[in-house]
Amino acid sequence: MAREPRRFTAEPAKRTATPLFIGLFGPSSSGKTYSALELATGIQSVVGGDIVGIDTENRRMLHYADDFDFKHIDFQPPFGSLDYRDVIKAAEDMGAKTVIVDSMSHEHEGPGGMIELHEQIARRMATWDGKFDPKKFERVKMLAWNEPKQNRRALLNQLVRTNLNVVCCWRAKHTSKPQTVPVLDNNNQPTGRTKQEVVDMGYTPIGGEEFVFEMTVAAFLPPGARGVPVWEPEKPGEKAMVKLTKDHAWLREIAAKGRPLNRQIGAGLARWALGTAAPKPEARQEPVETPREEPGLSEPDEPDRSQAATGAGERANFDEDRRSHDDDSGYEGV
Repeated sequence: MAREPRRFTAEPAKRTATPLFIGLFGPSSSGKTYSALELATGIQSVVGGDIVGIDTENRRMLHYADDFDFKHIDFQPPFGSLDYRDVIKAAEDMGAKTVIVDSMSHEHEGPGGMIELHEQIARRMATWDGKFDPKKFERVKMLAWNEPKQNRRALLNQLVRTNLNVVCCWRAKHTSKPQTVPVLDNNNQPTGRTKQEVVDMGYTPIGGEEFVFEMTVAAFLPPGARGVPVWEPEKPGEKAMVKLTKDHAWLREIAAKGRPLNRQIGAGLARWALGTAAPKPEARQEPVETPREEPGLSEPDEPDRSQAATGAGERANFDEDRRSHDDDSGYEGV
């Protein structure tokens, strides 16, 4: 039977409600988890519903259970792409409107993740009658990527098709990469020859670059950032992970004032996603940071720099622990 062609209609384009997909990239001690909870709380204040935290870090998100109102999923290995897809769907079935995934990096190189699955498939393809063939293992490596990449695509499709607001955290590691660069003469002019040079890429996410392309906003949190993003990094790897559209340029102004990602920013992004216009320039000058009072601590606007070094160090350490729990998460990238 001949297939009937699909019929389509076109209407005038206008802003309508869309879900948010926010990515936070950074190494340990950059404040990803706390910032994700702040943003999610702000989003919740606009859209309602529950926040569900999907925790791959052995329940370390619970360090902040007294500071934020959220439901918690203790997501244990295996960390395959399809397992991530299933747990996000489970959170949606629980009634969540906003989901935090911390960390997405385990999907790439955690137990049962994409790299481990590829290794298992390649070894299986290179084994015959109980004997492993190293030469065949090298030959089938490319073919063995088919299933892991299909699984990741299924996860990505789930993320981009869901009506959930999703905040994902990716760990980042410092990397370098060999690149071909032109050879210059004494006058700094190209000679027509090239050479291989190792380029410092800066911090790059532990995970697939496919995810970055689908995000509404992607922020880079450098070491010790305590939640203050860098929107214009210098290193090429860091530049590649940042995503900031013209509608969200106001975030750059907020970061320039040294303010961390917080719930007011989450609320602003949520209102934009509902179809509200981007904040006007005069509105961007209003303070957006909610003071974060730690139990038993009182921070003056201008700290007394003559205070004893011991007291200052203790307060800094306490603040750092609260801003970035993932410093001791026990998960190391390769």
